[in-house]
Amino acid sequence: MAISSKLPAVGTNIFSKMSALAAEKGAINLSQGFPDFKPDERLLTRASNALLEGNNQYSPMTGLPVLRDAIASLIARHYGRQVDSAEEVTVTSGASEAIFDAITALIQPGDEVVLFDPAYDLYEPAITLAGGVCQRMTLTAPDFRPDWQAFASLLTEKTRLVIINTPHNPTGSCWTEDDLASLWQAIKSQDVYVLSDEVYEFIHFGEQAVSVHKHPELRARSFVVSSFGKSFHLTGWKVGYVVAPTELTAELRKLHQYVTFCTATPLQQALAEHLQEIPESSAELAMFYQRKRDVLRNALANSRFTLLPCDGTYFQLLDYSAISDLDDVAFCEWLIDEVGVAAIPVSVFYQQAPQDQRLIRLCFAKEEHTLLEAAQKLSRL
Repeated sequence: MAISSKLPAVGTNIFSKMSALAAEKGAINLSQGFPDFKPDERLLTRASNALLEGNNQYSPMTGLPVLRDAIASLIARHYGRQVDSAEEVTVTSGASEAIFDAITALIQPGDEVVLFDPAYDLYEPAITLAGGVCQRMTLTAPDFRPDWQAFASLLTEKTRLVIINTPHNPTGSCWTEDDLASLWQAIKSQDVYVLSDEVYEFIHFGEQAVSVHKHPELRARSFVVSSFGKSFHLTGWKVGYVVAPTELTAELRKLHQYVTFCTATPLQQALAEHLQEIPESSAELAMFYQRKRDVLRNALANSRFTLLPCDGTYFQLLDYSAISDLDDVAFCEWLIDEVGVAAIPVSVFYQQAPQDQRLIRLCFAKEEHTLLEAAQKLSRL
């Protein structure tokens, strides 16, 4: 009997494909966004101790209280926002789960959701499964700034949610306070909510990253999603959290309790202790990754690639139009086969990428020698 797929257009995502090709061909993998270096040994020791000392049963569905308290302190320290750790903070099995839960909790069949393309590939399938309809606004190189007049024209009486992401994957761009103000002006008179994907919140290379946490009117209507995997180089731990007003949190938790119920207890315990004992660790992340960004950019300065601005995240976009007329998917496959470096084609983040755009994304969350070796190979082109 044939299965009627709920996601007929979805296959294996590009990140898995490129990582598999890189492994098969022995290429340097700058495609999928994961570090190739160890996280803080003190955090690993805390996790080991938590495993051995018996913290191995279910945690409360909403997260260990000690971790939710530590998250509330983190938000107060960075953003000056006071949140109720019991009613407004929920620990999830990665930011991906938080995003899925928020979309599923809020979106009814026929509701419209505005996405800014290029957009992370998780958003659309979750919207589709909830019966929602995506409305897309295209951001263009080199700065990927929102056109707020065009955004306002997308809003209808069916618009229910806007998904934003800053610092932005894949472009490395960061919104400004004016952008948040413009977003609020556009939606304030309508019944529209915001899902703010801020998983790269501490990886920014200018002044402190803009956050919905710092905008009182927006945060009253928003889910704000964060990731310990990104902040502590632990993508395999899959521990994230979402902060939202009490009424939104209550709806999200209805989903969360049946998706994962709770997140790995010893990992929560380790993160809580780490946040309590080394509160400055999150503040050090921007400089850590800025050094890696600069290593890669300097090593590619004399290459035939054009380097686009990178104001945040650990991703660098390269324009290869001076090198090849291949589309970006074909070019990335060619890079793996002929150059020995794996990258991500940026077109996969769009519903319809700008015509003749030739952009690829490199991840610089890697050891310096990895970045230099990859840059050396790319600079031969």
